[in-house]
Amino acid sequence: MTRTSGGTGAGRALRALLALGVAAGLGLGPAAGTQAQGAERAAGSYGATTGVGVHNAYEKGSYPYFADALDSGAAMLELDVWTNAFGPSWRVSHDNPVGNDNNCENASSPAELRTKARDQDLGGCLADMRAWHEAQPGHRPVLIKMELKDGFQGRHGRGPGDLDALLSAKLGDALYRPGDLAGGHATLDDAVRAEGWPEREALAGKFVVELIPGTVEEGNPADSLWTDREYATHLRDLAAAGRLGEAGAFPAVHTAESGDPRGRYEDASLRPWFVVFDGDASAYANGPIDTGWYARHGYLLVMTDAHNVPPAIDGVNPPESAARDRVVELAGRHASVVSSDWYPLPRVLAMVVGRGTAS
Repeated sequence: MTRTSGGTGAGRALRALLALGVAAGLGLGPAAGTQAQGAERAAGSYGATTGVGVHNAYEKGSYPYFADALDSGAAMLELDVWTNAFGPSWRVSHDNPVGNDNNCENASSPAELRTKARDQDLGGCLADMRAWHEAQPGHRPVLIKMELKDGFQGRHGRGPGDLDALLSAKLGDALYRPGDLAGGHATLDDAVRAEGWPEREALAGKFVVELIPGTVEEGNPADSLWTDREYATHLRDLAAAGRLGEAGAFPAVHTAESGDPRGRYEDASLRPWFVVFDGDASAYANGPIDTGWYARHGYLLVMTDAHNVPPAIDGVNPPESAARDRVVELAGRHASVVSSDWYPLPRVLAMVVGRGTAS
């Protein structure tokens, strides 16, 4: 979840971590999926279209199984991940910092989807994605947004390189990597400014992983190395060593800001490794931010909490026409992904419209 939509849960989670003493050290079935596949044949590059995302798609109250979320047709699905030393592996949960609470089941084949025990770790969620991919190898490109709630924990085997290894092991050739986007260019920024993102058809069957800082690390005064900066440093260093192909994710600049938000990074060598931006839709829609700047430079722009843009609409199950209008409105403001909790609206989730199109 993003900072704007999870204050209460983030507070509970932070208090739980403080109690552990770590803060200072730190459904829809196949028919819906088939329908969504047809809607994904919109023309244009990945960066020139707008899709719809689901916030916290791993929660059982939204989808009984993560395969149902994948079947929904959504362009983006969000996972919350915990890494602290007080629990094993990479946990996927909203409020529990030491355990798993989710709809992932660690399927090893398409036949196992919706058959096994849930509450698996991140590896189990990725395994479900791979099994679903094997059943639908030409599926729409899916952006997997990961909020690292408490950041990386490299000393416990949960650092940027460890995440790369996990993504590679579980997703294999279904993963679209920073190295794929970079091609022969020196940085990701050079690549998207020169060539943009691939055509949507070229990204069929691919998952794109976005990383944002977590609400807990952002609220922890002892944590000065957030996910965005740590992973961008990782990308820069891999590229310098000729190993960019090992990277599995794209760090995002989190929260809306006027101008070039990458100016917040004092180390200018990190800035060209950010080509994904993520923030509150209301800030982009109602403020002085020139959202066309993102589109002109080929950057992806994820707009969260779309329902709160005035006039606000229901965040879960608004009239379908109102949700569709909101998607079109924010597409006109150059969103790449319009995100809310509209899981009951598969026809809205399957929308793919031209970015910058206001009608």
